Amino acid sequence: MSRRALVIVDMQNDYFPGGKFVLAGVEAAAANAARLLDAARAAGDLVIHIRHEFLGDDAPFFAPASDGARIHPLVLNRGDERVVLKHHVNAFRQTDLKAVLDGQGIEEMVIAGAMSHMCIDGITRAAVDFGYKATVIHDAVATRDLAFNGVAVPAEQVHAAFMAALGVAYATLRSTDDFLAESATAPQAS
Repeated sequence: MSRRALVIVDMQNDYFPGGKFVLAGVEAAAANAARLLDAARAAGDLVIHIRHEFLGDDAPFFAPASDGARIHPLVLNRGDERVVLKHHVNAFRQTDLKAVLDGQGIEEMVIAGAMSHMCIDGITRAAVDFGYKATVIHDAVATRDLAFNGVAVPAEQVHAAFMAALGVAYATLRSTDDFLAESATAPQAS
């Protein structure tokens, strides 16, 4: 059994065109996440989908039971793949994610999804704090423009800043192509 899990975070309809909180580059990121998903399934790696729902009637997006809160068809889970429902930025907070990973003997998390500056940052830092090796597939992650103190920050710069920060001490950063090529030539763990 592989000791690696692919974790796809919050690739939900509201982040895509027509949704309530559209991200820059989300379709390209999801296409890369779909490639990772195909490879993980073929390799027999554990696949976990994280799905966010806001609680309450005033949800800005990802409202409970809405179409926007559903996992996007490009990376839709199969019936045998675990979906972890979360209500916070950090996918470990008040969920059974850690128990699922530990129950399967997982040592490495391969992370893709959204958003670079929120849930990807949160899950990656928590994963390493819990002792997992984290690999973030940077071109399978999307974000959006931000602003602070009157300064507009384009999504590309938001993404670059957060990937750079994670790469310092938390995660190995790989492109989809590099990760898939490395995985194809690596000996399989058992």
